[in-house]
Order: sequence, then C-alpha cells, then structure tokens
Amino acid sequence: MKNEVLKYLLKMEAEQLSPGTSGNISMRDSSSGLIAISPSGLEYKSLTHEDIVIIDLDGKIVEGSNRPSSEMDFHLALYRERSDCQAVVHTHSHFATTLACLGKELPAVHYMIAYAGEKVPLANYHTFGTPELAQEISKKIQNYYALLMENHGVLAIGPSLKYAYNCAASVEFVAQIYLQAMQVGTPKILSSVQMQEVMAKFKNYGQK
Repeated sequence: MKNEVLKYLLKMEAEQLSPGTSGNISMRDSSSGLIAISPSGLEYKSLTHEDIVIIDLDGKIVEGSNRPSSEMDFHLALYRERSDCQAVVHTHSHFATTLACLGKELPAVHYMIAYAGEKVPLANYHTFGTPELAQEISKKIQNYYALLMENHGVLAIGPSLKYAYNCAASVEFVAQIYLQAMQVGTPKILSSVQMQEVMAKFKNYGQK
C-alpha cells in the first residue's frame, strides 16, 4: 500500500494535478481495514515509501513516524460512509478548482464524467482539515465518485486507487472542456438517460 500511495503521489505531481504539497492520497486494505495515507506537508519528490503513514479507521497511527495528512478526517469519514470506497484522491487541479471557486458543480458536458457519475456535485466550503468539512463531504458524496469542494479543490474515490486517480484526472479534463466551452457559447449537457447509457458501457470497457 505504501508503494502504491507513493506511486500515485508522484504521478499526481508529475501530471500537475496538485501543486507543491497540496492534495493527498490514501488507500484501504480490505482484509485488515488499515489505511495508508500521505504525510502532512512533505514534498512528494522527497518521499520514500517509509514516509507514508499507516493508520486505523479511528485515525490512530499504526506504523510510521510522520503526521498523517491534515485532511485525514474526511478520508476516514469516506471510508466509514462508503463500503465501496477503497481509495481517496484529493487534488487542487487547476480547471476543476477554478470551477469550485466559482461555486459551480460540474455537469455532464462530456461523457468521461461517467467516472464520477452523472455529474460532479459541489460540497459547501468549510476550513480544510475540520470535522465540518468531513461532515459536509460525507453528506454530499451520496452515490457519486467525485465532488468539487467549494473554494478548495477536487475529491475522488473508488474501488481501487487506480480508479480514484483516473476519476480525479477525468474530472479535471471535463472541467477544462466545460470552462473552455463556456468562453465560446452555451455548452450542450448530456441527459440523464444518455449518461446512464455511458455508465452501463463503462462497466464492460477495456480488457477482461
């Protein structure tokens, strides 16, 4: 788990989904229930797998000498709320965060939003790292796999870390398309029926 979290932290920085030490990643082991989470405030390029922290569902450090992410509370809240959540990816990607700072959710302007659901809803602003933010995210996530966090960033979850990361990356791509389209005219939004068709096809997409 430590190696996987480190791999995606470095990928997140390389693909510019989160600048500096912003953003965080965690994943849960389905057998033990333990969680590997990125440390607080350390530059990703300097990390080794030993810097990744192992915690339990109560936030107690099981392994590691670093403090876990300052956003640990909402990671834990999501694992408690969603049995299908095995990984959490939080980014400050440019276009999706711009949309969050406009106080807007992300509609289905492109079918790749299906990673997240029919749309990406907006969670109301609360100070980072607070119980209030964790509670708001737990309330708004419902059956979606991604949220925009007002004046903050992006949150994506999934049954695997790969899925959660790809979901966060897809949200950024669709947010860019949406903002660019609005500069030219009024974007056409896919209907709920159209998105349900895409989401059904996604279940059998790729290699078996």
